[in-house]
Amino acid sequence: MEHFDKMDQRILNALQQNARLNTKEIAHKVGLTITPTYERLKKIEKSGVIKNYVTLLDREKIGKTLAAFCNVTLQVHSLPLLKKFEAAMSKLDEVMECYHVAGTYDYLLKVVVNDMNRYQDFLTNKLAAIENIANVNSLFVMTEIKHSTAYVIDK
Repeated sequence: MEHFDKMDQRILNALQQNARLNTKEIAHKVGLTITPTYERLKKIEKSGVIKNYVTLLDREKIGKTLAAFCNVTLQVHSLPLLKKFEAAMSKLDEVMECYHVAGTYDYLLKVVVNDMNRYQDFLTNKLAAIENIANVNSLFVMTEIKHSTAYVIDK
């Protein structure tokens, strides 16, 4: 884990709220001048803590109105088959997130599509076509209560 002082934390928090801020705007928000802000930002970027600068879209406004969580159980748990499943998940555009989990299921997927017809197509023609899947249990999102991409950064 990287060590960041309070000022670095303030810079990271500002960027998590708005990645389009320029150095001058960040400096103003955190109470520094531009040069030390720039130097701190470059140090943070070099550390690899910032993975990317992205734009977050409103999924419903782009027609992605159905979100589902899929609990997936595999038949066999050999390393080559786990890696093959994970590689297949990384290629599916509908799969927004994929987690290897402990417990009753092996993987948890977050799937986002336009509607139930597209989900059925995804399930029957894409997910079910992947080797070694024993069971899929789907949970459909009725209301999204909280969705955050920002981490709390503290010591």
